[in-house]
Amino acid sequence: MQRVSRASVSTDGERVAAIGPGLLVLLGVHRTDSAAEASWLAAKVRALRVFADADGRMNEPVGDREMLCVSQFTLYGDARRGNRPSYIEAAAPELAEPLYEHFCELLGAKRGVFGTHMEVELVNDGPVTLLLESR
Repeated sequence: MQRVSRASVSTDGERVAAIGPGLLVLLGVHRTDSAAEASWLAAKVRALRVFADADGRMNEPVGDREMLCVSQFTLYGDARRGNRPSYIEAAAPELAEPLYEHFCELLGAKRGVFGTHMEVELVNDGPVTLLLESR
């Protein structure tokens, strides 16, 4: 998850979603994830206090700011052995896509196109980047 000044996602040369100040979420779904993990993670993202308050401290939640969510199975790539990452921990598309959609709906997030090659552009604000896991 990255706090951004702006972010967008394109596929086949066409911009499919863009946001101003807010959060860009790169979402990987693990092969054992369920709707419970997706719901927990969405609530956690919504509640995180990563935006500056009046004193300039990271103390404000996302509030009315925009969110963009991009599915990214490569987050579960394991490159500890060899030079080609293994993706056996990533969920199969038939599990991952409904959980991705559920997560996005809970957050009211704009989204990329599941399962396609995407180009993601962002201006990282801070930079502030956090890794969140449901387990």
